[in-house]
Amino acid sequence: MIIENLRCEYLSNPLGIDVLQPRLSWELREERRGARQTAYAIRVATSRETLLAGKADLWESGKVESEHTFHIPYEGKPLRSMQRAWWSVRVWDEQGQPSEWAEPAWWEMGLLTPDDWKAEWIGAPIVGGRRAGVPCPYLRKEFTIGRSIRQARLYITALGLYDASINGQPVGDAVLAPGWTEYRKRVEYFVYDVTQQLHVGTNAIGVILGDGWFCGHVAWWGRQIYGEAPRLLAQLVILYENGETQYVPTDSTWQFSTGPLLEADLLMGETYNARLEMPGWNCPGFAAEGWKPVQVFAPWPAPLCARIGPPVRRKEELSPIEEPRQVSNWPMPTWIFDLGQNMVGRVRLKVKGDPGTTIRLRYGEMLKPDGSLYTENLRTAKQTDTYVLRGGDEEIYEPLFTFHGFRYVEVTGLTEKPSKDLITGIVLHTDMPLTGTFSCSEPLLNQLQHNIVWGHKGNSVDIPTDCPQRDERLGWTGDAQVFVRTGAFVHDIESFFARWLQTVEDSQNEEGAIPPVCPNPCPAMVGTDGGPAWADAIIICPWTLYLCYGDKRILEGRYASMARFMAYLEKTAINGIRCHPEYSGFRGFGDWLSTNAETPLDLIGTAFYAYDAFLMAEIAKVLGKEEDEKRYRQLYETIRSAFQRRFLTPDGLLVSGTQTACVLALEFDLVPESVRAAVAKALVHDIRARGYHLSTGFVGTPYLLHVLTREGYLDVAYRLLLQRTWPSWLYPVTKGATTVWERWDSWTEEKGFQDPAMNSFNHYAYGAVGAWLYQVVAGIDLDPKSPGYRHIRLAPKPGGGLTHAEASLRTVCGLVRSAWRIEDGRLLWEVEVPTNTTATAILPVQSDADVLEADRPLSESLGVKLREMTSDGVVLHLDSGQYRFLAPWSSTEPTRSPVDK
Repeated sequence: MIIENLRCEYLSNPLGIDVLQPRLSWELREERRGARQTAYAIRVATSRETLLAGKADLWESGKVESEHTFHIPYEGKPLRSMQRAWWSVRVWDEQGQPSEWAEPAWWEMGLLTPDDWKAEWIGAPIVGGRRAGVPCPYLRKEFTIGRSIRQARLYITALGLYDASINGQPVGDAVLAPGWTEYRKRVEYFVYDVTQQLHVGTNAIGVILGDGWFCGHVAWWGRQIYGEAPRLLAQLVILYENGETQYVPTDSTWQFSTGPLLEADLLMGETYNARLEMPGWNCPGFAAEGWKPVQVFAPWPAPLCARIGPPVRRKEELSPIEEPRQVSNWPMPTWIFDLGQNMVGRVRLKVKGDPGTTIRLRYGEMLKPDGSLYTENLRTAKQTDTYVLRGGDEEIYEPLFTFHGFRYVEVTGLTEKPSKDLITGIVLHTDMPLTGTFSCSEPLLNQLQHNIVWGHKGNSVDIPTDCPQRDERLGWTGDAQVFVRTGAFVHDIESFFARWLQTVEDSQNEEGAIPPVCPNPCPAMVGTDGGPAWADAIIICPWTLYLCYGDKRILEGRYASMARFMAYLEKTAINGIRCHPEYSGFRGFGDWLSTNAETPLDLIGTAFYAYDAFLMAEIAKVLGKEEDEKRYRQLYETIRSAFQRRFLTPDGLLVSGTQTACVLALEFDLVPESVRAAVAKALVHDIRARGYHLSTGFVGTPYLLHVLTREGYLDVAYRLLLQRTWPSWLYPVTKGATTVWERWDSWTEEKGFQDPAMNSFNHYAYGAVGAWLYQVVAGIDLDPKSPGYRHIRLAPKPGGGLTHAEASLRTVCGLVRSAWRIEDGRLLWEVEVPTNTTATAILPVQSDADVLEADRPLSESLGVKLREMTSDGVVLHLDSGQYRFLAPWSSTEPTRSPVDK
């Protein structure tokens, strides 16, 4: 059995963590069907050599009888700051045979106490205003190394953004670091191994500071929300071979100046004058004439913590898909470059010209009918970069402290016709591995999947955001909540969301309310209560992460925050009704951007209130909190009864007949079993009355197709999914969309562009339909009783005229795959179940009589057990392994979902 993908706290070989009992995970790979782990042993040592010698001077777990392979807590000796721990694991299979020890991995601790920090906060005494920025400070420090070193680490953070270099070479590959947290509650630092960048003799460290989220423009609120100017905190820790330690901290001995980066703002863009460059400013021996002592600031009141999860990185490069087109000739030629994909990041410019030539780059997602750049939807965000040439040889420019949302780039200032290689798109997003794939026989659905993936990438720049282009880009809790399940299919979001959920808790107010955006830099602008479906992210998102990744600690860590939120809901509800008309507080955003269908705010509020209580009971059960579980189950029943009294008629009709009202009542099990069919029928009636179009907004859309499937209307679900006219998922696709739009009608043939005050062409909320593609069309789902895909549910639902569909998902246990094809009256279904897991597979056929697996009858197939025949199909139990089923197919096969009631 092969052991691979060793991880610590979600990451491979993490450098600088401050979790005192970090958790260890691994994956297993074995071609043999039914292969599983029955025991494991972990060794942790202070060096690789010690580990390879078979010793464990930090922790020896011994043989542990267990099938678990993820989130195993370290239980060895206490770990100290900056300590590296090497570890390996071996396992025993179902036959009692041990594996070889895995190739060693490691983790390294960060700075665990405030006393470990020798540095002071420094910066430049230059301050902009609420609307105007100032040049970026350049900071430098020279220092001497007298003898050979064993290792060196740079611990660094900023209030704002930093770009660090040592001896003229960049430190690391993170961009927009250290990212955005609720600065008033915590500030994250990064750790870099800079051993190879130092040498005996004189060295230099240089850092450029950017405004970032700390003092740059945030949303439409202007600058300086958190502070007036960026600040740096850093220390270089050098360990010599003789055991001595040298510190190079930020302090009053550093110097600052300004340089070519005249302004840098996340929303507005950058201005860079290459004629002001200072060659060698970050190298030793630079003549720092005119440089001045830095300003030293008082300690920032919030604690420092190690970065959770991966940073934002440059992930891809895109080239224009055609030669640029000239769209204007006055007052100077204007050229439009098309990158073919609505992306998030910036561009790399390669240009040559006379000194002082000014090139302006403007960015937009769409073009107007006349071919010019559409920028009205940006509102006050300029999304403009300006580059002033130094002159001479070819010059290369890439912005440093900004990012844009765009497909098209408008270039002005060129004196000659450009070629398309003038610019290259640099795609930025948090470095989340792609975990899911989906494809089928319908090209429009494949493009929709593509759009979902790109929308997720573009709205995952350090935090989950609503949009990447206009003057907003905030961590809207509602958008994150509705998409989190799909996000867990598309990318590995475990650490990304775990980090953001800490920020959600940090943004919670004293009463327990969760704001609509997290971080919440300006509570006076957006309030402290996000309302139904937004604030509920504090419960729904951790539960989803637990189910998808088996991460129990995410529930433990957020439980107190969840309980405070529930107490807030209990306090503000009136007679069990959340957002009651008599409630004087914020009653929510409603079913945001629904189409001609207003769902009552108190119905939405009470539905999510009940769902929160149900999930809290489940969470309390997982955590062994029996009294809490009992109390929350009673609360759920109380709210459920209140919902029925207020919103359900004796005939089984909801007082609001909107699609969202029906969907929430069914999805959250808020109506008696006796009237479920009536409510589902009313839902379908409304859909049909609208010509098989949806009317749901952000709140109802994620659940719509799931409810239809579960209630026996798979045909209606497919018809909605494949609808090509507005409003529908595929309408934007037919109009050339390469990401998911904010509104169903962001652009229509009849009306053109929607209200530019709120019209993003890169919003991922409606991309939540991606979960249905994976779970129902391809048939890959988890079992809530076995979180982390320890037991898998495989149940594809062919329909809609599709002839084939395929999906794969790399889970914490390994790769799951489901691929079906219908041809010549037969259903071919290929399945892969990861090593050390099992699956319940439901073949959507009416008889097992002629079903074959690898050309053998089911009774002769190793690893397959026939469980039962149901109206949903043939139910099988599968051991781990790869399978190939073949069965006769009829269009009258069952369409009802096997999801348990």
